[in-house]
Amino acid sequence: MSNFRSLFDQYNWEETLDSILSKSEADVQNALQNPKRSLEDFKAFISPAARPLLEIMAQESHQLTRKRFGNTIQMYAPMYLSNECQNICTYCGFSYTNKMRRRTLTDREILQEVAYIKSKGYDHILLVTGEANNTVGVDYISNAIRLIRSEFSNISIEVQPLQKQDYEYLANDGLYAVLVYQETYHRQEYKKHHPKGKKSNFNYRLDTPDRLGRAGIHKIGLGALLGLEDWRVDSFFTALHLKYLQKTYWKTKYSVSFPRLRPHSNGLKPKVNLTDADLVQLITAYRLLDEDVELSISTRENETFRDHIVNLGITSISAESKTNPGGYVVAKQSLEQFEISDERSTEEIVNMLREQDIEPVWKDWENNWQPQEKETISKTMI
Repeated sequence: MSNFRSLFDQYNWEETLDSILSKSEADVQNALQNPKRSLEDFKAFISPAARPLLEIMAQESHQLTRKRFGNTIQMYAPMYLSNECQNICTYCGFSYTNKMRRRTLTDREILQEVAYIKSKGYDHILLVTGEANNTVGVDYISNAIRLIRSEFSNISIEVQPLQKQDYEYLANDGLYAVLVYQETYHRQEYKKHHPKGKKSNFNYRLDTPDRLGRAGIHKIGLGALLGLEDWRVDSFFTALHLKYLQKTYWKTKYSVSFPRLRPHSNGLKPKVNLTDADLVQLITAYRLLDEDVELSISTRENETFRDHIVNLGITSISAESKTNPGGYVVAKQSLEQFEISDERSTEEIVNMLREQDIEPVWKDWENNWQPQEKETISKTMI
């Protein structure tokens, strides 16, 4: 059975970096003129040679996004269920070596958090845990989904990689989407940042989207933790992964997120600095490569950046996020995974979007349209 790893192993990290850096401004111009863009075009869009053409890229990214998604952005809320974790990760506040008080929400506490999130109008929720199979394994996640599924149109998870049959089981409970970030596609750097725990198995994590595709999960979210390694190469491999999955599991929807390394209790500094201009270039490059993929930005980014990027390709945004279990109501001071940057309320984010003539999507997107219109938009949202 084929998988992405067999394709990935055909590529060399340094050769890929050299290929990206060798792109010229003429390559970027040719890519902009290409009606059907390739991964070589994507290399051009993320290369240093593209920087003088960033304004042109941003304008087209805006136009493509509005054509496919309209003047809308989906809003969602993350809910952290547990900060218990058996992995050692150098960049994460939940790392096993961080000797802080751990907490896993009970059923009653989950419902308290959900009540607050629902009071803000959210209909899309992302459940997040550390990786601790004995505490927050499949049974715990299944119970959480069943507990809240009547409250939300879509339930997504960001938890430890699971087996195909586990994803099928959770899908039957009401799971809609799974986010699984490779963190970095650099094998040696990956091992350095994940020295112990199940997450240290690079191949098992790399194979996870294949298991998701075979399990028939409705949407798969990809991404790399920007700052662990060269962002251009990690982003190329994320795009390579995306295109492989789209071809192999063509009924599935896909999203890409852009988590930049943020401060946490262990204080790892980024190996590679990703500037705001770099991130704008990267987001627009993904939109120029793929008109249909959902692009998501979180509260890791600051107010000013988020205010500008919502018009340049982003289709999904979180607001008023808490990265600690019980952070909304139950335990506001528990251990955070990372510090958020945009601390504005949901209402402030909604007002910001509407001031830019962008309407936040609260309810299930397809329910807002008549049946004859669903076929047109089903490939472009949620």
